[in-house]
Amino acid sequence: MTELPGTRSLWLDTAPAPDRTGTPLPSEVDVAVLGGGIAGLTTAYRLARAGRSVLVLEAGRLAAGVSGHTTAKVSTQHGLKYATLAKSKGTEAAAMYAHSQTSALEWIAAASADLGIDCGFTRADSFVYTTKPETVESLEREAEAAAEAGLPATFGTDVDLDVPAIGAVKFTAQAHFHPRRWLLGLAGEIERAGGTIVEGVRAEGVDELGGTTVRTSSGDVRAGEVVVATHYPMLDRGLFFARLDPVRDLVVAGPVEGNRMPDGMFLDADTHHSVRGYLNDGVPYAVAGGEHYRVGDSVDVESRYERLASWASSHAGVRRVTHRWSAHDLSTLDSVPYVGRYHPASRHLWVATGFGQWGMTGGTAAGLLLSDLLTGRDNPAASLYDPNRFDLRSAITTVENNVTVAKFLVGDHFSAVRKPAALDEIAPGEAKVTRDGGEFVAAYRDPDGELHAVGAHCTHLGCLVAFNNAEKTWDCPCHGSRFGLDGSVIQGPAVRALRRKQER
Repeated sequence: MTELPGTRSLWLDTAPAPDRTGTPLPSEVDVAVLGGGIAGLTTAYRLARAGRSVLVLEAGRLAAGVSGHTTAKVSTQHGLKYATLAKSKGTEAAAMYAHSQTSALEWIAAASADLGIDCGFTRADSFVYTTKPETVESLEREAEAAAEAGLPATFGTDVDLDVPAIGAVKFTAQAHFHPRRWLLGLAGEIERAGGTIVEGVRAEGVDELGGTTVRTSSGDVRAGEVVVATHYPMLDRGLFFARLDPVRDLVVAGPVEGNRMPDGMFLDADTHHSVRGYLNDGVPYAVAGGEHYRVGDSVDVESRYERLASWASSHAGVRRVTHRWSAHDLSTLDSVPYVGRYHPASRHLWVATGFGQWGMTGGTAAGLLLSDLLTGRDNPAASLYDPNRFDLRSAITTVENNVTVAKFLVGDHFSAVRKPAALDEIAPGEAKVTRDGGEFVAAYRDPDGELHAVGAHCTHLGCLVAFNNAEKTWDCPCHGSRFGLDGSVIQGPAVRALRRKQER
């Protein structure tokens, strides 16, 4: 493999978009949708078509966040999901989950055709395979549970990938596409239906008393209903930060040897490496993912990219990596997304989050459900996805997750105090979280020798950030917020930037 390129998503690189940063902010709307990813834009499109006045508020650029950094598989096969669901929630719940995800897949298929959105929507079979004898039995159980849930699932051994697979669950008639082209197409349809889309304005809070008001970086907006689809919910009142586990998956893409593009979508049940094909301007590409880690863990992300690139070369025929990026995923306590009322007392505040690694169908299913709930249509999946559901197993997981958070909160402070580093001793290309005088500082000296120093406490709940050496960001290990070298917010739940040290 040749040297890896800088981090840049293939989807962002191949789908230019109009600039909506200068769009005036309306003072009042029927529905304000916070977040311009797949869940937010699907919700907004459906509500705009239903006659609601809709505002989509995006802090960055449309489909340039989580939805623009995915492998873009549009599949109801979500790893080994259905056997676990059937065991923990019952066969009816597993069937309801399967039906909602299938409805999302087929809605994208029909809407992209009806609206004429050229997003490369392509049908393909999907496989979860194993090379380990001890995993075969779990794949057999998964195939049985998925078939019982109404999905086109079978167990076999035939996997058209250069791996020694000894068993696989196959789902037929799944799909993949170009996610940003799909979402930019939806955005155009929202505007044609009378909706407003504003980029470059961050939602900073929502007041629910005396009418619902969204506080933004450019002023207030009154809204009859507010949908929080910011990936990680930016309001703490629902305690989602205690009920979501943030992880990052790495992705590499490039042309394949002999123009032999993978004919299907493949996921290793044990290593979680995955691959799918994509035709990039007529050139067959493979898009490979894996090497996931918890956001903010002290890991060598650059080395993980190298391992993934090596796997993609050996097993998917990638001859050179032209693009690499990372996907940000949130998992819920019971592996079912949270979609519905933000908290038990809310009447006009809604949320969609926790799609795990399956946001293309998961986010679409959330948009379909939320638009039904907001327009008074019955949706039988509402109770399954209810964000305020509770069971004892989830309570135990919540405690375990927050013990992990406490370890980061205490341990990282101790490490920074025990091993302080003077800022002027930080070498080019090196990053440190250290104590400087009376404050903790996150400092990075770039290859040209310039020091970039910001406050090291995440502005969400105060954990110390950690350096991501591949993307040159400061990431919070507690709840997944991410910041640029200048302290700017890249990923929530934080809404305020890290303070630059020179501003003291």
